[in-house]
Amino acid sequence: MPIPPRKFRDHPFAYHQELDLTIDSLSNLGSGVGRIVLDQPPVADVTPPSESGDGPALRGSESEGWVIFVPFALAGERVRVRIWRNDKNCSHADLLEVLEPSPDRVEPKCPLFGECGGCQYQHLSYENQLQWKQDQVAALLKHMADIDHPVLPPIPSPKPWNYRSKITPHFQKPRGATMGPIGFLYPGTRNRIIDVPKCPIAMYEINDALPAERKRIQQSAAKFKKGATLLLRAANGGVHTNPREVIEETVGDLTFSFLAGDFFQNNPFILPAFVAHVAKQATPGCRFLVDAYCGSGLFALSLAKHFEEVAGVEVSESAADWARRNARENHLPNVTVLAASAEKIFADIAFPPTKPPSSSTPRARAADQNSSPNSSPSPPNASFTSPATPPPRSATSRSSRPTTTASPRSNPSTSSPKPATSSASSPSSVSPDRMAPAEGCYS
Repeated sequence: MPIPPRKFRDHPFAYHQELDLTIDSLSNLGSGVGRIVLDQPPVADVTPPSESGDGPALRGSESEGWVIFVPFALAGERVRVRIWRNDKNCSHADLLEVLEPSPDRVEPKCPLFGECGGCQYQHLSYENQLQWKQDQVAALLKHMADIDHPVLPPIPSPKPWNYRSKITPHFQKPRGATMGPIGFLYPGTRNRIIDVPKCPIAMYEINDALPAERKRIQQSAAKFKKGATLLLRAANGGVHTNPREVIEETVGDLTFSFLAGDFFQNNPFILPAFVAHVAKQATPGCRFLVDAYCGSGLFALSLAKHFEEVAGVEVSESAADWARRNARENHLPNVTVLAASAEKIFADIAFPPTKPPSSSTPRARAADQNSSPNSSPSPPNASFTSPATPPPRSATSRSSRPTTTASPRSNPSTSSPKPATSSASSPSSVSPDRMAPAEGCYS
């Protein structure tokens, strides 16, 4: 029997205990969610028993019981899993075998799916991905804020593959002149990198440029004193690898300049419809717009023609500077940009307090215990938007933003990778290389 990691919690399952269960649903991070009722006559295969005795007797349940998260399993499937972590009120398991597949299961397009941690849904048809995401938004509103509100169907992307304009592959410190894998993290790990020579969600231009960039890094292995993160961003008809390089994106009749390493919406194919939808929702009866988390100004500038005045708020001084520059270059004098925390959006905004009342859709801050949704009064006759929130890092990599320049110092296209983060702290009950996802253990 395998030796469990230090401080492994052995209740209710032993380390690497195998069992069969039915998956009820999907978590907000894409893992299958199954439930087992403990202390009942067993009807599932359970091996081996707990070292302290006969292990818990189990039976499957779709509505109650102990929650088990299983990546790459789909709702309605019967699966065989192996436990690798127990928390206080849930467990995490690896998928060993799909015993009864879902009719919605499809063949993943990427041969590395399941090994590369960049994608979670390739085994689920795109139509069902959209439906699950709609359901998950509704469930999170209810669970996190006790809000029952209908959620509209997601608008599908016109390009479900080869859409991503930016990827950031990583590598660890080379061993002498030998470069290890260059790619993304294995699911649930902190430092195990899977070699990714091609990514089917990255734009064709990026995949065309990736082999040469990988070769350049491999040939320079001896110069690197630590691991680093690469940048490949498609823009201006080419692929850019220097995070400090100024690039441009055109959305409608506007041109946005920003640094290649900075955040910008990474699916350019959805931007015209995305911006048009936000404009339609934000404009009725409103004269003023506040764009919280405005970044380099995508929504603030795109919607400026619909409002008398627009105020963008951005905590990054650099991004705020680019937003101001973009407003000037696009001849939008009614746009002002404040470098401030979004929680302080009204400290320097003086829109007149006239009717009709405001509508507000700020980015959720459920994890921030220091902010309150009622900490500042909302001025009437203003509309608020913050759809520029970055996507989950897991969409392509666990670390999506370059940080400090790595060795060699003369190469600006590589940077030290930030460690993978999670709402759960470094788990003490698993090995240092294994990390539980941040789904949250609740039924």
